[in-house]
Amino acid sequence: MRSSTIGWLMLAPTLVILFVFGVLPFIYVMVIAFSQWNSFAADPTMQFNGVENFRRLVFDPQFLKSLWVTLKFALFAVSSQIILGYLLAQLFMRDFPGKGLFRTIHTLPLVVAPIAVGATWRLLITPGLGPVPYLLRSWFGIDFNIGRYADHAFYATVVMDIWHWTPLVTLTMLAALSSLPKEPFEQAQIDGANRLQMFWHVTLPMLKPTILATLFIRLMDALRTVDEIWMLTGGGPGAATRYIGLHIWRVVFPKTDYGYGGAMSVLVLYLTIVMCWALYAGLVARRDLRRSN
Repeated sequence: MRSSTIGWLMLAPTLVILFVFGVLPFIYVMVIAFSQWNSFAADPTMQFNGVENFRRLVFDPQFLKSLWVTLKFALFAVSSQIILGYLLAQLFMRDFPGKGLFRTIHTLPLVVAPIAVGATWRLLITPGLGPVPYLLRSWFGIDFNIGRYADHAFYATVVMDIWHWTPLVTLTMLAALSSLPKEPFEQAQIDGANRLQMFWHVTLPMLKPTILATLFIRLMDALRTVDEIWMLTGGGPGAATRYIGLHIWRVVFPKTDYGYGGAMSVLVLYLTIVMCWALYAGLVARRDLRRSN
């Protein structure tokens, strides 16, 4: 009894911080999401309007477009980061000249602030200023311009996100690979399994918890990215890279439509939870089905 009380007392500061900075803001946003409120309007009072804000979302083409573009961005960026992170982790498992230096350089993007990443990439790919458009035009004849072509702006944001967050995936994969037991691999070699079979039947099943956790973290981050995209493209050209986080920011701050912005935030949070749950349930269901068979 005494040890339980001591444990709760030690957890109390963390629980208080989580409640103040996590639960209370969420409840506040939920209240705003079901209200009509503009503090700069002629009538600045908050008025309850039921599900009207959520009804507007269903018929808002700008919101639906930004949601689709965000999902496409998350698919391209996160899947590429998982694959590249695993390959780089496998590379770091081996010894080669300059391994320590390469690991240090590879991890540096993680310590750079997202807004600085966006500003740096803006300098790199601005036509007439950055080296990327010049090299693409000189070597491949490609007129790269993120202010003119929507596809160029989209893929520039994807590449920037891959560059920034692949080191995080590499570190998690490297930690997981380093902790894997050697006995299953030795047994697979004795049974005559090749590298592809060892990866599919030995490495991948043991890495699933790490891959799943990393996928959840990166998916949630990709769905709420704002500062990097704002610095790189500003959401343009047009609305080609106006991802959902940036779209919510434009609704809440320039338009001061707090109720509608709160409804969008709640819906995006709900969609994120549903996608993560569906992914987790699918992987767990497949694993349980294999065990039953």
